Amino acid sequence: MYKDDRVSILLVGIGGYGNIYVDALLNNLEREDFKIVGAVDPKPEGCRNLSRIQDLGVPIFSSMEEFYKSFKADLAIISSPIHFHCIQTCFALSQGSHVLCEKPVSATIQEAHQMIKARDDARKIVAIGYQWSYSNAIRTLKRDIQSGLFGKPKRFKTMVLWPRNHDYYSRNSWAGKLRDDQGRWVLDSVANNATAHHLHNMFYVLGKKEDESARPASLIAELYRANNIENFDTAAVRVFTEEGVELLFYATHAVNETVQPTFCFEFEKAKVVYGLLEDESGEIVALFNDGTRKVYGDPEKEKIKKLWLTIDAVKGLQPVVCGIEAATSQTICINGMQESVPRIGQFPEKLLKYDESTKMTWVEGLNDVLKQCYREWKLPHEIGVEWAKAGKAVDLRGYRYFKGDDIL
Repeated sequence: MYKDDRVSILLVGIGGYGNIYVDALLNNLEREDFKIVGAVDPKPEGCRNLSRIQDLGVPIFSSMEEFYKSFKADLAIISSPIHFHCIQTCFALSQGSHVLCEKPVSATIQEAHQMIKARDDARKIVAIGYQWSYSNAIRTLKRDIQSGLFGKPKRFKTMVLWPRNHDYYSRNSWAGKLRDDQGRWVLDSVANNATAHHLHNMFYVLGKKEDESARPASLIAELYRANNIENFDTAAVRVFTEEGVELLFYATHAVNETVQPTFCFEFEKAKVVYGLLEDESGEIVALFNDGTRKVYGDPEKEKIKKLWLTIDAVKGLQPVVCGIEAATSQTICINGMQESVPRIGQFPEKLLKYDESTKMTWVEGLNDVLKQCYREWKLPHEIGVEWAKAGKAVDLRGYRYFKGDDIL
């Protein structure tokens, strides 16, 4: 009798980012180690390959409850909005499914702890979809950091300038929101959505094991907005890990110049760089103090490897690469940033520019300010920018609950 040992997959969210998983699965049907057994989406028309899914005979449901009434899945892939990650992950686990949940793990750290308990109770695995963490480039770099190849880590910095226009913020009901219509925390922001990968990455590569991240101990943030949103579209933050490594992170959507992810990680014996502001190769490169180099490749070239490695983990072929605990450092950092600046600062009106043709709002000179901060390892208020104001220092040691009492 034929035994079907393919990993059965439920897709939760097939529009928006969910399209990435749909495309990857449909374009790799010849692998024969998985089968799509269902899709959940209240608005499936947002899936660009909806007809192909339907042609395969995959049933589509408006809720997870509907699916699990009649079907089971080995793996639920959750690509829904931030504020659904916790409840949907916990429900999938309760129904016997392993989970691959998109980043960030959740809006608040207490939700992440709920997810950990649900995972442990179900004795299943949960992977979080920070795609760089699954790339050969980052995994090899992390092993070299762990081995001491570069010596002791000293300070890290990362910058991402990604313009986003009015359409980006009007694409759904929760973009740029602090809470959803039912009062649930969303905390959608430039640092908790589009550039969350790059904040997470600094913690992740400093983790002592593959599925671990360094923990934030304290931070001070500067958060601002130019767009007509509730939360911030611009962030500059200094974090110290529990081991005393300084991390600086700069990200904004309120510019008209694109600077792709760029970082510089300083160690005793080398610095590791990536991005055009640091190295024109387009790859992660370690530059040793003795003049030698080691090239790790481009993590952008393996965006969907998280899917295949998680399928392997479900099959017991390898451990989880980036689980809930490894992803919580970014969430703690986000929660701490929001507490550092509970009332988001508005950029001065005189600096705001708007382009009718592109629907872009940007801040004049912001790109140069952030690039100068990046070069000098400083925050905007430290280089004398007139509109800059530091938030309060936040102690994150043992941080387990985001209250958000003062946040407006």
